[in-house]
Amino acid sequence: MIRSMPGTAFAVLHGDQTGEELLKEALRILEPGVLGVNVETRDFDLSLDERRRTRNQCVLDAASALRELGFGIKAATITPEGSGDVGSPNAILRKQIDGRVIVRTGRRIPGVRPLAGVHAPISVIRMAVDDAYGAREWREGHDLDEWAYRTEKISRRTCRIVADYAFHHARRIEARVFGGPKFTVSPVYEGMFKEELDAASKRHPGVRYEPHLIDATYALLLATTGEALVIPALNRDGDTLSDLVMQMFGTIAGAESTLLAFDDAGAVTVAMTEAPHGTAPALEGKNVANSMAMIMAVASLLGYMKGEDARRASRAIYEGALEAVSDGVRTADLGGQASTSDFTAEVVRRVKTKVDVWSALADIER
Repeated sequence: MIRSMPGTAFAVLHGDQTGEELLKEALRILEPGVLGVNVETRDFDLSLDERRRTRNQCVLDAASALRELGFGIKAATITPEGSGDVGSPNAILRKQIDGRVIVRTGRRIPGVRPLAGVHAPISVIRMAVDDAYGAREWREGHDLDEWAYRTEKISRRTCRIVADYAFHHARRIEARVFGGPKFTVSPVYEGMFKEELDAASKRHPGVRYEPHLIDATYALLLATTGEALVIPALNRDGDTLSDLVMQMFGTIAGAESTLLAFDDAGAVTVAMTEAPHGTAPALEGKNVANSMAMIMAVASLLGYMKGEDARRASRAIYEGALEAVSDGVRTADLGGQASTSDFTAEVVRRVKTKVDVWSALADIER
């Protein structure tokens, strides 16, 4: 039986090169007869050509849909280098929906040996705005006496949102909050974030809190193999840290990335998921890229939606993707020989089977 779930309409933000190819692969999960539910989508073309043609109006339209629907999934897009060009669509989207937090979780991929023996999940809770991104930059002087300057900023509001969400997430996955900013070098700027982390720790006494400077955090990650970790980070630190964490578990294409916006009470108002990697132009058209992260982006998005059917569909996708890898169906980045489409087809097959079996066993779930 095909059922409708509450809140299952979401925006689909199309992109560029391999990013767009992988989005199309992942959306095969939503085809009729796979999940056993109806999911409505609204499509927006965010390719570089369309952004240039519309002078970013297509990005603004997509952001409006995200605010209306509360959910979206995005393909990787090209950010042109020229200062007079259309810029970063991600930066525009974050500003338009007031996205404050980016969540990226490295998790063990069954059958894939991680670096340093890590096996418990590591979530990076990254500040999504300000810091080094969007900072005012300028130069003064000439030749070897030329100086480059940058003015960065962070707000206490954003620091508090990131800190509180880090502890909320840690409680949910039974992890400890670990790491932090370089507040000893920057007691005013980075110290503000440290103050909010310390305050959040007092508001969440049941969550273990182990603060470290960011450089020590990098070093200690390579010696951490035990319990799950949640690492709150400034925008720039979180950007670099999350790539490292993903690769520690085998591939940057092994998990999804989620952008979150919040209301004044701290509830999530918008969730937009994507793969953490870029457009990979060298892989375009070759059918060899790993679609796992985009597939998990679909799973993550469903996990934020209301209703048991959405949560069950989310779990089926996560399990189907990880089980496929565990059974040896792997793309080249994980040492396998499966093509992009073959891997996706295997995940679709497993998800469909799970949904069918769980439906048959519905009478014994209670």
